Amino acid sequence: MHNGIVLKNKAIEAVDQLKKNSKKIVFLSNAPRPSFKVIDFLSKMKMDKKYLSNVMTSGEAAMHAINQKKFGRSFYHLGPPRDTSLFEKVKDNRTSIETSDFILCTGLFDNHEEDLEYYKKFLIKHTSKIFVCTNPDLVVHRGNKEEYCAGYIAKIFENLGGKVIYYGKPYKEIYKMCFEDDEKVLAIGDNLRTDIKGANNLDKDCLLISDGVHRKEFNNESELKALLTKYNVKANYFQKELQW
Repeated sequence: MHNGIVLKNKAIEAVDQLKKNSKKIVFLSNAPRPSFKVIDFLSKMKMDKKYLSNVMTSGEAAMHAINQKKFGRSFYHLGPPRDTSLFEKVKDNRTSIETSDFILCTGLFDNHEEDLEYYKKFLIKHTSKIFVCTNPDLVVHRGNKEEYCAGYIAKIFENLGGKVIYYGKPYKEIYKMCFEDDEKVLAIGDNLRTDIKGANNLDKDCLLISDGVHRKEFNNESELKALLTKYNVKANYFQKELQW
C-alpha cells in the first residue's frame, strides 16, 4: 500500500474498487506497535479513513499476551523508543535484561541498526529467557532503503540456542483476529516468508507483489518460480505492483 514514505496510487485505486464491490478489506501488518498507531501512520499519508475499518498488527496481538502476563511480569525491551506504546499499560514492569522474565523485541536499537554482531554478543548470555518477537519480518523497505526488523534479531537469538515466540504473519494465530475460517480470502503481499507463507499455512489463495521485498533476488519469470521453490511456498497470482 505504501513504500514507507508515500502511498502507492495504483494500490489505493485497487482497494477503492474492491470496496465499491462490497469486499471486506483487512490490513494485516507485521508492525511492532498497536493497531491505532498504524491507522495514524496511514492517515498521515492521506489514506482515506473509509479503508481503515479493519486493521490488525503483530504488535496488537503481542500486546494482548503481554498485558495478560503470559510470559511473566517483568520484561526487557529490545528496540527503539518509538515502540514504547506497545507496552504502555505495563510500562512499570520494564526492567533490565538481567532481572527480566522475558525479552520483548520490537526491532533494533537506534544506535545499532547495522551492527548485527552487537546483538550476538549482547544476547549470548541470556538465551535461557523467552524472546518475544513482535515483528517476524527480517527486512523492510523504506523508500529505496532496506532496513532490518525484529525478525532478524529473533533469528540471531534462535541461532544462539534460544527460544522465540513470534507474533504476526505467517503464524496462524493472528489470522484468527482478521477473519472467520469459512470466509473466502485472497491474501496480498510482497513477502514470501510472511505474506505468502501465511496464506499457504491457512490454505488461502494469494497474490504475490513481485516488486517488493524480494525484488533483488530474481531477474525473470523462471528465476521467480525458482525463488518460490527456494522459500517452499506457492502463489496463485502475480502482479509487479498492486493494481486494479
